[in-house]
Formats: sequence, structure tokens, C-alpha cells
Amino acid sequence: MKDIPKEVLYDNIKYLNLLSNTFTNITSAVREVVNLKAILNLPKATEHFLTDIHGEAEAFNHVMQNASGTVRRKVYEELGSTVSIEDLEELTSLIYYPQQKLDLIKSEKKDQLILENWYKLTIYRLIKVARASASKYTRSKVRKMLPSDFAYIMEELLQEDEHRFNKKEYYNEIIASIVEYERADLFIIQISQVIKRLVVDHLHIIGDIFDRGPAPDKVMDNLMEQRDVDIQWGNHDVLWMGAAAGNPACVANVVRISLRYANDDTLENAYGISLLPLITFASKVYANDECKDFMPKESRGEAFDVNKKLFAKMHKAISIIQFKVEDQIISQHPEYNMENRRVLRDIDLAGKTVKIEGKAYTLNDVYFPTIDKDNPAQLTKEEQYVIDTLCKNFTNSDKLRKHIRFLYAKGSMYTIFNENLLFHACILLNEDGTLKKKKINGEYFSGKSLMDKYDQLARQAYFDRRNNPKVTDFLWFLWCNEDSTLFGKDKMTTFERYFIDDKESHEEKYSPYYTLMKVDDGTIAKSILEDFGLKGADSHIVNGHTPVRVSKGENPIRAGGKLLIIDGGFSKAYQKNTGIAGFTLTYNSYGLTLISHKPFESVEKVLREGFDIKSTKQVVEQLTSRKRVKDTDIGKTLQSKIYDLEMLINAYKKGILKPKD
Repeated sequence: MKDIPKEVLYDNIKYLNLLSNTFTNITSAVREVVNLKAILNLPKATEHFLTDIHGEAEAFNHVMQNASGTVRRKVYEELGSTVSIEDLEELTSLIYYPQQKLDLIKSEKKDQLILENWYKLTIYRLIKVARASASKYTRSKVRKMLPSDFAYIMEELLQEDEHRFNKKEYYNEIIASIVEYERADLFIIQISQVIKRLVVDHLHIIGDIFDRGPAPDKVMDNLMEQRDVDIQWGNHDVLWMGAAAGNPACVANVVRISLRYANDDTLENAYGISLLPLITFASKVYANDECKDFMPKESRGEAFDVNKKLFAKMHKAISIIQFKVEDQIISQHPEYNMENRRVLRDIDLAGKTVKIEGKAYTLNDVYFPTIDKDNPAQLTKEEQYVIDTLCKNFTNSDKLRKHIRFLYAKGSMYTIFNENLLFHACILLNEDGTLKKKKINGEYFSGKSLMDKYDQLARQAYFDRRNNPKVTDFLWFLWCNEDSTLFGKDKMTTFERYFIDDKESHEEKYSPYYTLMKVDDGTIAKSILEDFGLKGADSHIVNGHTPVRVSKGENPIRAGGKLLIIDGGFSKAYQKNTGIAGFTLTYNSYGLTLISHKPFESVEKVLREGFDIKSTKQVVEQLTSRKRVKDTDIGKTLQSKIYDLEMLINAYKKGILKPKD
């Protein structure tokens, strides 16, 4: 133990006095130091990284249930040499979906004695898998993961060796009693949850939970049940954050995207946001417009096909409202430097053209019944009513408010975790790879300081909106501005994609970060990491946002292995480009592994056929020596606690503090 000088002890005497209330004598302090030092030498627990989920709740849920293949691997490692493949598959799917699998098994095993024997054998096997999964944790940490219903029983079973001579009958009797008193179903469900908690210690979501897919609300519900999770906001997330804050441009964008992908259920059924005012308005104003370029990208079967034309009218109506309210924001914020995006001013209805950045393009649609050529950004009274009502509906949604509060509590613009830098999209760079400076309220920011400033402004936009509603405009800025670190392009060409056939006008130029990092040998990546205070050889940048086209030979590992882009197309809308259905990055005591997933079919196939997501593992970086807890952020915290306790022990020994018992 370190001999700490008296001067240092006296400098910290107030803190040591407080610490002595918990550790009242030398023995109690030493006991805690011994415990903490032991924990430092345990293997590092497993982190999972996912990004760009985009509302694909079923696929996301399955990846969480199988822990990107970790659960299956644990089952096979522990039982593979003694159990048949059929039984291994049954046990694996049972851990994934315990309630559904139990219902299926009980419907097949009608004989009570056969079912009871199955229960006993299954519980025995689940305990073995759980024990193997718990092996890298302290008893204390495992105890905290156990459900209250069976905490004592599970702890006994996990810590005891069933082959120990004196405990064999004791062990078997516990299992038999669980079955006898008809608690087997509940026990199996709860120990399955424990196994899944044990194999994923911490979850990182690198942005874009919302939009495109059918159920972002279910993804959010799932995330709120996770024990340890952090979120790095994506541009689609801040768009919903802005909508929940009542920003008209964010609301219009959210509704437009929902209609584009036929996801009105998310708005109306999940969040209780009525689209009736928009339906009424669109049905009347666009009654004679086919709106054929606004047909939804997805279909939900024959019943939905009947309503496609109505959806198209609603889609066009909210798009025009969006362009108008965005024009108003741009005019109110000259500091956004977005004058070139006020395209409504440059429409020539007579000539059927629009001028974009000095060039005239032919319009494919000139039916704009609500646009006043003298004041194109002016909303009609009916449009104003529609957007005002929608904004009110968004701000009044209790469920959306709960989800957005969670995003603020667990989320941020970036996170540094175990020497890795996590953010959704990009860092602002100049063409030469240096950090680009951004002027905000007369002060310049770049790199980390800019991310910190954006984080502060994003929080102010939501929590100070009642005092100043215009602060919510910043969330729209993060959605689509050239200088947004969540967007990473020079413009968002939504208008052009709807109304101009010439694809030249659709081009969105990526920011220098993307072009430079494709050819970077690690020099730029290292300079970015150093700006965030990360200089270790094991540090990496992890981000998503841009789908990696694996089918076309693109590599998610770039910048000499310092950059990992893990957007593999979780969203079905991107899978035709990526050729896969998403990535999971895992980081355990042995190193980093990238796992690519094939499309998920259904829970039904998992339960009945043992079908699982087919995944391919790629070792990104294998550590030369196994990482321990002492090498992690938690380890640094524990080492700080050890030092504090050693100060307390010194203070007791040197008579500076008197033991309290």
C-alpha cells in the first residue's frame, strides 16, 4: 500500500471524514480495497455496438435476443459435446423467446411425466449456460442481475457445482421443487433473461433509431428495458426530437417520411398523433391531383392499396407545407447559410421550370394550388391550421415525450467509452484534413469543442423551448445543414427528388470527412482521436450513417483500422444496396469483432424450425494480451476509489482520523 504524506491527507480531510461514515475502521476499508483489486483482474465484459436501426423492431429485437450470436455460442461451448444438435437448437430458441417456445413445447408434450422430465433437464442445462456466462463477473454483480422472484435460488444454483458430493442431492432437490410447485415456466423465462443480460454487458446505439422501418416505438421500448445503454443521436433521431419539441419543420419532415414509407401506424397507433386534419385538407385541395410521384414506397397488402391515392395526396400536401416552413426558418436564421435552399422562390409556373443554383430544370409537376407566386413561403390558412394541429399533437403525445426524454437522458452527440470515440455521422473537416472551424455567436469551435457546443444547443432546444420556441430550429439545423455533424452533406435535395427528373439536381455532395477517410492511412483518424483526448493504440472511431455496400466490395474497416463504419443496412430500404442486413460490432476481452447479418425472416421460423439470423464474423483487431477490467473506464474509476480508500487507511493508521467503531 502507498504511504501517503500527511499533507495530502489533511488537504482531503473533509472528503475522508465523509468516506469514514461508510468505512468506519481499517478492516472495513481494507476489505473493500481487496474486493476492488480483485475485480480489476477480471476479464473485460462484452460491449455491443449497433447503428441505423431505422424502426426495424423485429430484426433488432432478435439481434438483442441472440446477442449477435453470443447466446448460441455459449450454448454450444457449454453443452455441445454432450447434447444433440436438435436439443441444442431447442434450448437456444428457448433462451431467445422463452414464453413463446414454452407454449409450443407444452402443446407438443401432452404427457405430464414427459413434460416434468423435460423441465428438469432443461433447467439443469440453462443453469450450466448461465453459470458459464456469469464466470467473468463478481458474485455481487451477478446478484444484481437476478430477478427478485428467484434471486436466492438462482444464486445458489449458479454458485454451486452440481457434481459436488455433499451438494448433489441439495442441487437436484431445488430443481425438482421448482417443477413440483409449478414454477418451472417462470423460472425458465427469468433465467433466460439473466443469460441474455450476462452476455451483453453494455449496449451502444450509434444513432438513427427512427424513420423508414415500421416500429421505432418498439425499438425505443426495447432500449428502455436494457440495463446499460448509451445512444449517440443520429440525424433522424434529432428530427423526432425536434418534432416532439413542436418545431414545424421537424414535424412536417417526420410526417412526410412516415407517409413516404407508409408508416402512419407509428404516428397514429403508437404515438396517438392524429392525421385527420391533413387527411381532410389533402382530400379537398389535391382532389383532382393524382400525385403519382408521391405514392408510398412500401405496401401493406390489398387493404392498404385502396388508400394509396389518399396517402399520395397527403404526402404531397405535407411536402409543400414542409418546403414553406423550411423557407421561413432559413429567412429567420441567416447564420445557417442556406439561402440556396429557398427553392420555392425560383419556380416559374408558366415556364414549368425551377432554377437551382443558377441552372433551370424542368418540373415534372406544376400543380401547386397553395403557392402564392408573390409570397411562396406563405402558408394558407388551411395549411397553417394543419401544421399547428400536428405540432400540438406531437407535443401532447405522452409516449413520444417519454421516448424523447430517454433519448436526452441516455443520448449525446458523441460518447467516449473504453478509449473508443462513438458518433453517428462525421467530424467537420477542411479539404486538407484539418478540423473545420464553425463560428457560433461570435466564438469559434471545432472537433470536440464543436460537438460539445452542438450537444448543449440540442438540449437547450428541447428544455428551453417554452421560453424561446425558436431555439427548436437548431434541431432542424442538425437534421439537414451542411455544417451539421449528423448530416455530412452539402444539402438535402428533397424538393429536387420529388419535382425534377434530371438526376443531376439530386446530387448531394458528401463532406470532406467521407472522401478523406476512404483514403486515410490513419493519420487523420489519429488526429481526430487526439482532439478528443484519445492517444492510445487501442482507440478507434466508430460511426454509422452511410450504408457500407458490402455487395460492391466496400470495406467497413478504414483509416488503417482506426475507423469502423458499422451501418450495414439494418433498414430494409438499404439492404439492396448493402447486400446484408446490418452489422454488429462486439468488443470483449479478446478484441474487436465485426458481425454481418443476413435478413431476419420471422420469430415463427425461429420457434418451429430453429431458424436464426445467419451471421458472419470478422476479427477486426485481436489483442495481444487479454483486456482486464483494470484496462477499462470502469477500471479507472475503481483505481480512483482504491486510492481514496488507501488515503483513508493511512489517515486511520497515522491517527489523523479516529475509527468510528
